[in-house]
Amino acid sequence: MIAKIFTDHPASVDETYFEHLAFASKFAITLMVAAGAAMIHAIIPCLCEKTASKAVARLYDKTHNRGA
Repeated sequence: MIAKIFTDHPASVDETYFEHLAFASKFAITLMVAAGAAMIHAIIPCLCEKTASKAVARLYDKTHNRGA
């Protein structure tokens, strides 16, 4: 039962637990950086004008067909 919690979802996207851990961690770090860029842009609009939106677009490209 415990193993199922950690392996079912990664297997659904053809990854091992550790591959999924690495992918999800990189995804989270990218989102954190994008959030920081969005905050900078909110304060100083001429900075980081497309940084966050480009990061989100790249993440979408990497994830929208996973497990299909």
